[in-house]
Amino acid sequence: MHGSRPELAIDFSGGTEWLIDAQGCRVDRLTDPACIRAICDDVLASLKLNVVADPLLHRFGGPGGVTAMYLLAESHLTCHTYPEVGFATFNLYCCRQRPRWNWEDALRQHLGAAEVRVRMIDRNVDAITPAESSNFARRSGASSR
Repeated sequence: MHGSRPELAIDFSGGTEWLIDAQGCRVDRLTDPACIRAICDDVLASLKLNVVADPLLHRFGGPGGVTAMYLLAESHLTCHTYPEVGFATFNLYCCRQRPRWNWEDALRQHLGAAEVRVRMIDRNVDAITPAESSNFARRSGASSR
């Protein structure tokens, strides 16, 4: 062990998370579960991600949108749509490095998005300082060993 961080038996960095916002989307696409599923299926196939349970998709009534959740061996993919304002959000977290997917072109094509913003966050194990790790261990009742 080095400090309060245990030696990892595997090569694990913490992974990458993408937060995607699409604005100016077509309302008919934001209320269509098949359209949302097609986008998610494209992401999964392109990045070779592994679904470990049946995906959950829910279409809210009236003018409501769609929520989709995929449980992955690599973590998760979610989508929430807001047709009342032409907005969709996606969140993809992969615990292993993956190439960046072309969200901009895909969401313009599938949703008619006028603007797509993609933020990428490295979820780095080394980003947590030993002091933060010790504080978490104390708060959670866990040992720092």
